[in-house]
Amino acid sequence: MIKVYNTAGRTKEEFVPLKPGRVGIYVCGVTVYDRCHIGHARSVVVFDVIVRYLEWSGYQVTYVRNFTDVDDKIIARAAQEGVGSKEIAERYIQAYREDMAPLGLRPVDHEPKATEHIPEIIAAVQGLMERGTAYESEGDVYFSVADFSGYGALSGRNLEDMKAGARVEVDLKKRNPLDFALWKSSKPGEPSWDSPWGPGRPGWHIECSAMSSKYLGLPFDIHGGGEDLVFPHHENERAQAEALSGGEFVRYWLHNGFVRIDQEKMSKSLGNFLTIQEILQTCHPEALRLFLVSAHYRSPLDYGPEVMTEADEGLCRLYETLARADEYLGKNPDSVEGPLADLAEETRAAFREAMDNDFNSAQALGHLFNLARTINRALEEGNGAGGLARAREALVGLAGVLGILGRSPEIFAREREGLLADRQGLDPQAVQALVEERDQARKARDFAKADALRDRLAKMGVSLLDSPQGTTWKIKG
Repeated sequence: MIKVYNTAGRTKEEFVPLKPGRVGIYVCGVTVYDRCHIGHARSVVVFDVIVRYLEWSGYQVTYVRNFTDVDDKIIARAAQEGVGSKEIAERYIQAYREDMAPLGLRPVDHEPKATEHIPEIIAAVQGLMERGTAYESEGDVYFSVADFSGYGALSGRNLEDMKAGARVEVDLKKRNPLDFALWKSSKPGEPSWDSPWGPGRPGWHIECSAMSSKYLGLPFDIHGGGEDLVFPHHENERAQAEALSGGEFVRYWLHNGFVRIDQEKMSKSLGNFLTIQEILQTCHPEALRLFLVSAHYRSPLDYGPEVMTEADEGLCRLYETLARADEYLGKNPDSVEGPLADLAEETRAAFREAMDNDFNSAQALGHLFNLARTINRALEEGNGAGGLARAREALVGLAGVLGILGRSPEIFAREREGLLADRQGLDPQAVQALVEERDQARKARDFAKADALRDRLAKMGVSLLDSPQGTTWKIKG
């Protein structure tokens, strides 16, 4: 039984989909006006893992994640660069795809853009006006929060308190300072579409309501996003969708925590803004994924060099376990039964228990490391390795739910060494040539030369491992 923390009720609830065996999930995507940062990566990876786990648990999932491709920030960026808003949006949609591709995400089932759903948005705004919860004012259309009972319930805010504490510029077009725009009249140079209220463009909140309901129907099972979206975005989505339909919008609201740097929320104003592009120049994408799932999704996550080194080292240990298991299985017949086979089943059960408890990936990851440690111990002791193939299968399969161990150990090692070589300004081919030169010196029993080459490589940050099969090398991270 899966339990999830529902933001709407502020409690864990049993997850019961609207349709048995099927799950519809909508996650707010990015506003495409800049490169994606590590906070975007966390949200995308968190919900990727949730979708993977639901599918692993036997559900058929329809996953929708949108692009906001018309917005004030996009318009401001376009004006700054002297280009059209469409050019900015298309540029950063492409950048988004480039940033996310290395993270090994499950493809979404629908990836709608707001600008491709203008008819649905206009129809929704018209419906709200017909129901008396929206009004037109000088070409703009606003949602009237006072006419929707329960406004503030999702975020836990009281309407009267919000009014008293509102720090909103006086807008004479609005009846209430908390009313929000459903449709904005166009200004010179801005993108616009024809509407019953004149040329204009949609407000941010109505875009997601229109797109989610189109692809998932109402109500649907899960709506996700970062915790910063609870208010006003998700509160407003809920209000307008339920005012329009007269029924429930979403059954379970899930929100991931922030990524912090030096205990502070990441932001451009603080100068602690890190893009995915920058981070992947210094670490393997699976190490970034491991870091992002190393804490419970609702908890804050602290980024820094030390924790990324830990993630990299942990990932290396898991891949080294796979390499050792593969080497052993290549030389030794394996029995289906044995202590490791039993441990594989125990690990699957413990993994499921952790993930059933509000997708506790941190605890689930701990079970994977425990399985890897036991495999290594069995191989070191030289006995009790019965069932190794099933243990290896469990390790890879469960790690796949978290989106790691998706490569062969050999490919991972090459990718990681290439990344470290680039970072440290080393030429992998030149390193390999020195390693081979040292091997030749050892074969010729010229140990003085071999030792000198080892020392030279060590100064370059390269460590060597001699074995009967030959010498392997690794760049120290």
